[in-house]
Amino acid sequence: MTMVLLGHHAVVTHRPGPSRRTLFLALASAVAVLAAGCWFVIQRYNERPPWAEDIAYESGYVQGRRVRMYDPTGQEVRKLLADGCAEIRSAGWGGRKATYDPGLWVDGCLDGAAGRQPLRQGLFH
Repeated sequence: MTMVLLGHHAVVTHRPGPSRRTLFLALASAVAVLAAGCWFVIQRYNERPPWAEDIAYESGYVQGRRVRMYDPTGQEVRKLLADGCAEIRSAGWGGRKATYDPGLWVDGCLDGAAGRQPLRQGLFH
């Protein structure tokens, strides 16, 4: 027996969604694609982040800028500008970020110490 509400002259049925098998296969496929993408990224970059060059420059810039901001006499800034940034990097005091691209770290340090605007900043540089 079908029950029809007053004013409704037709019985409306809802279409069933995809079967559980189809949903499971779609979910399994999505997980496989995601796992393959993660594997590719890990193989490609390993311990190095994708934007390592930007990170190296910016961390050097921050280091040079901090020295410039907290140096009341200007003595430390002069040391940095006179090959001090390269000495810091060579001594290993630049940190892990300096190892991503040592040359860019030194460029960032020199820019920060000199008070220049960062050159490598933003999406398009």
